[in-house]
Amino acid sequence: MPHANPLSQYFRQPVIHIRLPSGGNFYPAGTLNMPPNGELPVLPMTAVDEITYRTPDALFNGSAIVSVIQSCVPSIRDPWVMPSTDIDAVLVAIRIASFGHGMDITTACPACTHEQELTLDLRVINDKILPSSYDQSLNVGNLEFHFKPISYREVNQNNQTQFEQQQALRAMDNDQVEESAKLEQLNISMRVINQLTLKTVAQSIGAIKTPDALVTQIEHIFEFLNNCDSRLFAQLRDHVIGLKQASEIKPVDLSCTECGHKYAQPFTLDMASFFGDAS
Repeated sequence: MPHANPLSQYFRQPVIHIRLPSGGNFYPAGTLNMPPNGELPVLPMTAVDEITYRTPDALFNGSAIVSVIQSCVPSIRDPWVMPSTDIDAVLVAIRIASFGHGMDITTACPACTHEQELTLDLRVINDKILPSSYDQSLNVGNLEFHFKPISYREVNQNNQTQFEQQQALRAMDNDQVEESAKLEQLNISMRVINQLTLKTVAQSIGAIKTPDALVTQIEHIFEFLNNCDSRLFAQLRDHVIGLKQASEIKPVDLSCTECGHKYAQPFTLDMASFFGDAS
């Protein structure tokens, strides 16, 4: 029987604990080990984790984020299925645990273009991530729609599809490409993006209740969205967009040190720069 490692007492320990914006809802059974107090321990990254998030292919296909979350927040057993509402909060918590709560940014005033260096408190950023509000249904006629956040796997797959179409369109932005080929690619990309929008809305609907049935099958919901009238689809799409925006990180309120202009600075999580700037 192998002996216990005498160095184990010096292994990394949790630095902070966080509450998930989802409250632990929307996780399939067995994919989340929720502590009794509802707060998940967050460990700092290891050297292997830092190498992982620096790998471009791993960042693109999502495996880097999944690997880092598994390492630093082991209570989330399968990050692929974690709801999108929790992604930002978990990544911010991992950065705080690994590099501290201060994050330096450079921002330019939109009024006078003056650039200034600021240090953001990521604890404040995380406090602004509101709990998800997917528990309210939407009634339209005889139909009752119940919503859910899409999973990280779905977010990643949808982002890849969108990126591929953007790349295809950029490849057409060349004087040597015939106009007919550009138009054909534009039509293809538009069809793909339209179907992606339908797919995203379908993925965000957990169930549709009719007077006679409760429909939860994604294929039936997708078929319904393909065949409902445009006004109903627009209402559902706008509702899903509103739910998504409500759970996103809010812009940071800043004041220009040069002219005093107050403005809102968007805060986005680009995995490569978000962690890379700290090391």
